[in-house]
Amino acid sequence: MEQQGYVATIGMFDGVHQGHRFVVSQVVEAARERGLQSMVITFDHTMRREQVLTPLAAKLLLLSHTQVDRTEVLSFTDELRQMTARQFMEQVLKEQLGVKVLLTGYDNRFGYRREEGFEDYVRYGNELGIEVIQLPAKGEVSSSRVRQLLSDGQIAQANELLGYPYTILGHVEHGEHVGTKLGFPTANLVAEDACQLIPAKGAYAVKVRMENSVEWKHAMMNIGTRPTFDGQRVTLEVHVFRLHENLYGQQLLVSFIDRLRPEQRFDSAEALKAQLQQDAERAEELLKVESSILKY
Repeated sequence: MEQQGYVATIGMFDGVHQGHRFVVSQVVEAARERGLQSMVITFDHTMRREQVLTPLAAKLLLLSHTQVDRTEVLSFTDELRQMTARQFMEQVLKEQLGVKVLLTGYDNRFGYRREEGFEDYVRYGNELGIEVIQLPAKGEVSSSRVRQLLSDGQIAQANELLGYPYTILGHVEHGEHVGTKLGFPTANLVAEDACQLIPAKGAYAVKVRMENSVEWKHAMMNIGTRPTFDGQRVTLEVHVFRLHENLYGQQLLVSFIDRLRPEQRFDSAEALKAQLQQDAERAEELLKVESSILKY
């Protein structure tokens, strides 16, 4: 059957949080009402090197869990950056992608320097045969708000806005084995995407999924410089409970459940070890009641 066109929305969709999923649901509903297909148009952040909540692969996977028919990824080429809103609507939305209806968020702007707004989009749409509809705001949910919460270590609040536990993908490299000497062997994790936001320094209750596994294991993570040992470089160290295998070289998914405490300097290794034992007990308590995990 010949494609009749799309109802689309456009944006970064960083985090694919609850506000984003509300917009997508409205696009899907509008498409069904009109007998059209639904589309999300988003962008590849690697061209801009901006700090993000979700690397492109994770963003696309999250969008695939919605009912949208198609996701189109655009690259921030010089040509695209310099397009006015009208040029973008004509050349990309209409001619390239076949958009018939455009739903925009209440504060969404596009085009060169984002100088134009909703009333301009409506006028251009009338000229080009694209219906433009503005959606209402969905509460106080925004990607910038989620980033701020994560940067402040407020994991539970960030997860509530996201609708799932914040998750990073990384690979395990050799560390300094400080945790092993304390009785808490850790995997030294390096994020796969250097642009992905890392939460505030501190200790966290997390769940970990290892490479080639579908099982989420309970764990705790420390993000920081290890001030007790006069460290300088920020590291991400994961201690997986009741695990004895070597994780070096593996890829790990780490989902943050809650923050246990901020980063601290202890007077001795013994004092740190005692605190780690308390952290582990607290993490286990939190993880026993946590059931919602991001379905990567």
